[in-house]
Amino acid sequence: MAQQSSSSVKPVAMLKDELDIVIPTIRDLDFLEMWRPFFEQYHLIIVQDGDPSKTIKVPQGFDFELYNRNDINRILGAKASCISFQDSGCRCFGFLVSKKKYIYTIDDDCFVAKDPSGKEINAVEQHIKNLLSPSTPHYFNTLYDPYRDGGDFTRGNPFTMREGAKTVVSHGLWLNFPDYDALTQLVKPHERNSRYVDAVMTIPKGTLFSMCGMNLAFDRELIGPAMYFGLMGDGQPITGYDDMWAGWCMKVICDHMGWGVKTGLPYIDHKKSSNQIENLKKKLDGIFWMEEAVPFFQSVTLPKQCTSVKQCYLELAKLVKEKLGKVDPYFTKLADGMVTWTEAWDELNTPKVN
Repeated sequence: MAQQSSSSVKPVAMLKDELDIVIPTIRDLDFLEMWRPFFEQYHLIIVQDGDPSKTIKVPQGFDFELYNRNDINRILGAKASCISFQDSGCRCFGFLVSKKKYIYTIDDDCFVAKDPSGKEINAVEQHIKNLLSPSTPHYFNTLYDPYRDGGDFTRGNPFTMREGAKTVVSHGLWLNFPDYDALTQLVKPHERNSRYVDAVMTIPKGTLFSMCGMNLAFDRELIGPAMYFGLMGDGQPITGYDDMWAGWCMKVICDHMGWGVKTGLPYIDHKKSSNQIENLKKKLDGIFWMEEAVPFFQSVTLPKQCTSVKQCYLELAKLVKEKLGKVDPYFTKLADGMVTWTEAWDELNTPKVN
């Protein structure tokens, strides 16, 4: 495990000591230079995918830990089998080893975006604002987030609901390359997103969405045990659905626990680094399996006896094996990975008694 420390700088960033930034990568992290004004006061957890003998270069001045596959195997032992290899889902190892309350995770092909006025967007700060203000999962507010400056509740919104719910996930968006599937990318190879919508909204209870891991923040203390980016990549039949799988599981659990999930601001500038043809080869089975997986998650009702995220997650794992295991044996393996993930979470995050 490589380590490096940074020197103190500038005005104190929001939640500087309560948030880790997790980055999965296979390449030198030159992209951090653009993020320096916004990232340099935070601790970075870099999860190196691919060949562990390769040296990943990190610009000077950042406080970071870097873990490769050898480190993952050493720390988790047999439980390392639940961590994806050659897939960005390896980032969830960073969630495991973090000791902070909040996580922000970003991909290495994402850069600082600008708002319509030309001002650079501090993505971390906006995510924190989203997480620290309530959500409205039980009643949709048509004027977006009522807790933002200048916002409020629309007529008819029950006053007993205006206190809102705890926000545990903030899902940011992307300018430039949108988060399309491989088929859509092939049909629209030149399409780019230039629409900046100045809005944050709560995803309603009972509604699933496609969570993207490239610009995402969450409350690790509350929802962390459910943020397992499922077993994909090397040795598995599919790749690239890891973040969506985590999002479906997380959303079902948040609905059960009464918590909120926000989407919208902040934007990042996504400069695609992957190949569409290769993407399609790796994701083809998933295109068909989604037709089974999404209805499954839409129909899941967790029992009232599940009062913790861990209990909810283990119940989901059991249901995945029972229901989706009939679709393909891969889902049985994925369900086993979910259980192993909870065991690894307990092992690394349970306070040790002297």
